[in-house]
Amino acid sequence: MIGFYNYTVYMTFLGLVSSAFGIVQAAAGHPLRAVLLLMFSGVCDMFDGKIARTRKKSTPEEKRFGIQLDSLSDIVCFGALPAAIGAVLLTVTADKPGAWLRVINGTCACLLVLCALIRLAYFNVTEEERQQQTGSVRKAYLGLPVTTSALIFPLAYALSRVLPAPVNAWIYPFAMLVTAVLFITPIRVPKPHGIRLVILSLIGLAEIALIVWAAWFR
Repeated sequence: MIGFYNYTVYMTFLGLVSSAFGIVQAAAGHPLRAVLLLMFSGVCDMFDGKIARTRKKSTPEEKRFGIQLDSLSDIVCFGALPAAIGAVLLTVTADKPGAWLRVINGTCACLLVLCALIRLAYFNVTEEERQQQTGSVRKAYLGLPVTTSALIFPLAYALSRVLPAPVNAWIYPFAMLVTAVLFITPIRVPKPHGIRLVILSLIGLAEIALIVWAAWFR
């Protein structure tokens, strides 16, 4: 079989399968399941890089393959899946969404996927150049990392289920628009580690609690 197969890629595969199943769930009209699968993909992405760095004897081809594989997976997990959730969520948050709302929601979904693609392609180019110059771990990103979708859109989903109509129908499209713009805005974002990683994990747990409350107790 073509490709490079070792333990460093399996977590990426798991995250991709999770998001692919999430898109299926969104298409079937189950946005809650899709959101939870999005968050699970985020967890997989949190650990796949750490697992990859434990392999000390990777060839240059294996390293480049890993970069491409991770980014191709990310466009599905953190671009296509959040957009798919936005498409089905509109039918849940608005009984009869108007034409303008449907157009805006669809436009924001397309922008999200497009900007995620641009962001990831740019990252691939700069990361390959960086690895040719140094073997150190990246300390900051330029532009909002697409993986932040795993925290942004579960929160947007929860707020869209908690806030009253008609405001709730605009929360998710607005989140897609702002996130898309931040993907390609040249802001420096520190790479999370240590206490930052703990804080992000706690935010994720708080979002799960909010989602559960919105889905079953409200």
